[in-house]
Amino acid sequence: MSALLDTTLYDFRYYLVYLPLGILGLVRWGCWLVRRAPAALYRPVRNDFRLPLSIVVPVYQEDPDIFAHAIESWLANDVEEVVLVIDVTDEACKEVAARYPVTVVITDVPGKRDALRRGWEACSTDLVALVDSDTIWADDVAAEVCKPFADPKVGGVGTRQNVYNPRGFLQRVNDMYLDYRYFDENAAQTAVGRAVSCLSGRTAVYRRELLLEISDEFMHETFMGVPCMSGDDKRLTTLTLARGHRTYMQRSARVWSTFPGTWRIFMKQRLRWSRNTWRSDLRALSSRWIRRHPFLAFTMADKAVSSFTLLIAPFFMIWAIVREDWFFVACLAAWWWISRAMKMLPHLVRRPSSFFLVPGFVLVSFLMAGVKICALLTIRRQRWLTRQVSVVNGVAVRTSPQAAGSEAGA
Repeated sequence: MSALLDTTLYDFRYYLVYLPLGILGLVRWGCWLVRRAPAALYRPVRNDFRLPLSIVVPVYQEDPDIFAHAIESWLANDVEEVVLVIDVTDEACKEVAARYPVTVVITDVPGKRDALRRGWEACSTDLVALVDSDTIWADDVAAEVCKPFADPKVGGVGTRQNVYNPRGFLQRVNDMYLDYRYFDENAAQTAVGRAVSCLSGRTAVYRRELLLEISDEFMHETFMGVPCMSGDDKRLTTLTLARGHRTYMQRSARVWSTFPGTWRIFMKQRLRWSRNTWRSDLRALSSRWIRRHPFLAFTMADKAVSSFTLLIAPFFMIWAIVREDWFFVACLAAWWWISRAMKMLPHLVRRPSSFFLVPGFVLVSFLMAGVKICALLTIRRQRWLTRQVSVVNGVAVRTSPQAAGSEAGA
């Protein structure tokens, strides 16, 4: 009896070292439930409300086939006009655009931000959809995105997005991330306060009068007193919220975009997005307008903290392997798989085969936590991923030798 008691006490003390991980896990699950409960109550707006809608698309070195497919999907919707703002150097996309009944604006100013501004200034409709050049719409997107605007306080509306024809591990993982985002974070933010932190630039719809009102602030952004250009979509969303408007996610409006399939591009993209998120969220959390949206402030802070807490679990896993505590290693690995699958249930209902990708998704999540911390440490750095453009003192400049030479000659 005494020997059994000693063994039990030994086992208890042996596993006591993992207690902090258990406590942290309970806290993190509690934070997730705070989001998940209202997210489960989310419903898209259902009505017959409609306003005239134009589409604005900045175009730079897009894949011609994808670009053509996207244009056809936009024209299949009942929109007033499609305005393509094409970079002067992009001859291939000019040729594609010439085949369709669209308005083409040629720009020699580098960067997406100025192209967006030129586009919405060229429109005259009540609503303007800002769309990426590789984004393909369902047939009813234009009708669906108008419905939340029946509420005069709504200034911007986002859509549900997925990866177009996902192939390979990284694209499938991106598709999982998107479903998690639109069935968790965005759904909760919409249900509680109608304040979504980011209306993704792949497709976001705004009242044109609001876009004209915020143009100057959009074009002259600063962070910590220094001119900068963070994510265009995050910037537009926060400017909308700061002016007292609401932002809404209409999940019934579905669009699809291409995503990188190589690790190099994937990592660069995530690093750039993470820097944009840090700049935007830190600025928002220090602003007065965020007080009107306590749940939004909570989700922003929770997202920032999770970048650090997420890396604690791998530390305990490595420690358990060093200790050769294989029982704990097996339990923790199984918990990662099962718990993440539970959180990814909306995606797994749509794609059951993704259940076998969950372990890889977990490992990528740990990697992305490290990327977010790296982004915080390099928060002042700015550069586009797909454009030969950098940002110097808040101004977009071309970085390719050919472009730089032609600009100097001009």
